[in-house]
Parts: sequence; C-alpha cells; structure tokens
Amino acid sequence: MSEAASTRVALAKSTTQRKTTRRGTTSTAGTTALLPSLAPLLHEWLPRQRWFAGKGQPVTGFSLVSATEILPLDNAAAGPGLLHLLVRAHQPGGPAQTHGDCYQLLLGVRTALPPHLAPARIGQVADGPLAGRTLYEGLHDPRVAGLLLERFRNPGSLGTLRFDRTAPVPPGLAPRLLDTEQSNSSLVYGDAYILKIFRRVFPGTNPDLELPLALSREGCGRVPSPVAWFEATAPEPLTLGVLQPFLRGAQDGWQLALAALGAGRCFVPEARALGRATAEVHTALAAALPTPAIAHDRTRSLVAGMTHRLEAAAQAVPALAPYVPGLRAVFDAVTAPGHSGRGWAAQRIHGDLHLGQTLRGDDGFWSLIDFEGEPAKPLPERRSPQPPVRDVAGMLRSFDYAARSHRPWNPEWAARCRDAFCEGYAGASGADPRAEPELLRAHETDKAVYEVLYEARHRPDWLPVPMAAIHRLATTTG
Repeated sequence: MSEAASTRVALAKSTTQRKTTRRGTTSTAGTTALLPSLAPLLHEWLPRQRWFAGKGQPVTGFSLVSATEILPLDNAAAGPGLLHLLVRAHQPGGPAQTHGDCYQLLLGVRTALPPHLAPARIGQVADGPLAGRTLYEGLHDPRVAGLLLERFRNPGSLGTLRFDRTAPVPPGLAPRLLDTEQSNSSLVYGDAYILKIFRRVFPGTNPDLELPLALSREGCGRVPSPVAWFEATAPEPLTLGVLQPFLRGAQDGWQLALAALGAGRCFVPEARALGRATAEVHTALAAALPTPAIAHDRTRSLVAGMTHRLEAAAQAVPALAPYVPGLRAVFDAVTAPGHSGRGWAAQRIHGDLHLGQTLRGDDGFWSLIDFEGEPAKPLPERRSPQPPVRDVAGMLRSFDYAARSHRPWNPEWAARCRDAFCEGYAGASGADPRAEPELLRAHETDKAVYEVLYEARHRPDWLPVPMAAIHRLATTTG
C-alpha cells in the first residue's frame, strides 16, 4: 500500500475511533497526566530546536493550552499516532514570561521507531497514558505529514482545531520537510504546495495568513495566495499553519545577490525590479486595508520606541554605547521642526523585508514571501500600520549585508543596488522613499540596531556587519 493510501486509511480509522469520544480528542489527550509525563522529554528536546525563542534561559515548567489527537494511536497497533499540543514554556526573565511563550508541537507516537525516523526521536515516555511509547517530531514522518494534507482536503473542525481552504487540494502529494527555516517549520508537498507551520504562536490572525489573503482579493500576483490553513479555535483563536503554492524553480534574492557578487556581476536590474515588486505590494495593501495618517503624537511615539530599543541594545552590547548620541540624533531629526510627520501615511507592510524574503522565478518575476513580520515582536505590534519606508529600509540594509558578506567588500555594489531599488519603487508607486530622508534614515538606523542585538546574541562573527552601518549612520549626515 502506498504512503498516500496508508494515510487515507489511517484518517478513516481515526474518524471511526473518535465516535466514542469527544470529537478530536480521546482519553489520552484529555487526561491531566499527559503533560507531566511528557515534561521530562520536552525539557531536554524543546530548547534545542532552532525555532525555540527562549535560548539562554532555563525552562522552569510547562502548562498545557490544548491537546488534540489528530490520529489516535491504537493500543493494538504499532502506530503512528499524531498528537497536536499547544504548550506554554515558562522561563525566568520578566513580564514577557509571566504566562510563557506558547509553542505548537506535532508529536508522533509509536511503539517502536523505524530506523529512518531515528533522527526525529525525542525519547521514550516513562509513565502516564503513553508509557512505553516512543515520542518523535511528527513532521519527519511522511505518513504523519501526509495526514495533515488530508485534513486540508477534508476541512472542518477536529477538537479545538479547524481546517479551512479556498480551493480544492489534490491527494497523494509526497511530503518533504525543509531544513532551512529558523522560526517555523515547512513541508513541501509534491513541489506543488508549501505548508508553513508556525511554532511560536500568538493570539489573533497571523499576518502571514491575513495579508496574503488581502492581497489575493486585490488581485496582486506578487504574493502566493493561501490555498488552505488551520487554526486553534479555543481557548482563543490562533493561526497555526498556512498552505500556499510552492514556487518551484524560484531562487531567493539573497542567494542571487551573493552569486552576482561572487561572479562580479551587476545586480542593478534585479534590484530595480525588486523595488517595483515591493511598491506593487504596498499599493495593493494600501487599497485593501486602512491607511491612517501619522499624526505628530504618533511620530513622537515612533521615535520614542526607536530610542528605547537603542538604549536597551546598548546595555546588552557595549560596543554600541559610544554611538548612542549620534544615533539618537538620527531619531530626533524625525521630530525636528518641519519633519513632524504631516503628510505621512501608515499602512500594513511586510514588516521584515530583506533579500531572503523574496523569490525570483525563471521568467524574472519577483515574489514576496513570509509576511509574518519579526517573530520576536508581539503580534499586535506586527499587525499595526507602519510607514511603508520601514520595508524599504529593511531591503536597503539587506543589500549592505550582501555586499559586506563578500570579500573583498564592495560598497559601490551596495550603493548602486540601493539606488536602483528606490528608483524602481518610485517608478511603480509614484513616491520616492528618498524624498523623506530623515524618516528613511531613522528606520534604517532602527533596523541596524536590531541587527546588532541579534548578531551579538546568535552570530557574533557577523557583528562587524551591522556595526559598520552603525558607524556610518552615527557619524555622517548623508
């Protein structure tokens, strides 16, 4: 029997099994003994995952938000079972950890783990309702991953989970797990669809579902339109995953830029086309969603937030401290007389735009992806309207990153790309982002400060890249 056929049989079997229990759950998922029995394994496994946000702080405990048996494990069979958990991981570290970060776990359960799943092993459960069973990362299991696609083909509610779609989903697409993402997990089905599964989840609709749906309604073809998604409906709405078309053969902008640098090629045409694509997305978002004006009070609040992030970063990264006065002056220039924000508009934007969030097809057509925003920021902040120049600043920083990652450093390459991107943006939108230099410079500075903090914590060898930008932004006026 094929993997796809096995999945459909397992799906039908799990539906039959649930007839004697509350839909989508069984005694295994509902018992209070479940999480305590899994906690010793999760204490060891969870902090090692790339998408775990609380690195550097011990996990002091877990609390269960919800548990759903997507595929109950038959006691008479070897498995697999699929257990969906939303778990809060509690850590010391201030108000943000009062309730703990909420993580989505898709745990496979088997009586014995086949050799090909050995790398996904979490451990053997010692006690509780799953005593003696082996727990593993379910997304590595083709049978389990195929079951998720079947759910999209048969949408509806399953316990506290709900599956929705906008178009039919074909059966029998072989899944494979991508290993390139940091903050989420992605499955590709038959090179036709990609399912992004959000690991750290927040109450409300994730922008990576909300904004592509809005762009689809506007007819914007620069962003793959969601085909299906699933969410938790209780105890509060949470976006859990989004299925979109997979852009087969497309290459991401970061790799294309590095290849151009390595070959000594000009990247100006690509940068200009990418500027046009970004402007088209911004224009469609402005048409689809509200565009509130930035009043003077809002401008001051914006600058205050930038200043606060600068001061916090300087406390964490001493190398930043000597530049604080010059960087603060960059922010203060936004609220100087004549630059109070009159005439500026805010709108929904990408929120974390850089070359790695772009894809170019074989025909040269650019697409923008990953509208989740900066995962470290609270969801309400990521969903709030922002000046579109913030996305522009993110891309300008990305060109600088690419140039500085290549030896020898090629500042002229970065400068030409930055100008070409702004030219392309202006040509498509009618508004040149360089027309408000104080606002653009402030957002580029804010992004560089964020980069300094990130690199100091996660990639110290890369710290000189944003520090070079810090030096430029703090000591020059151009």
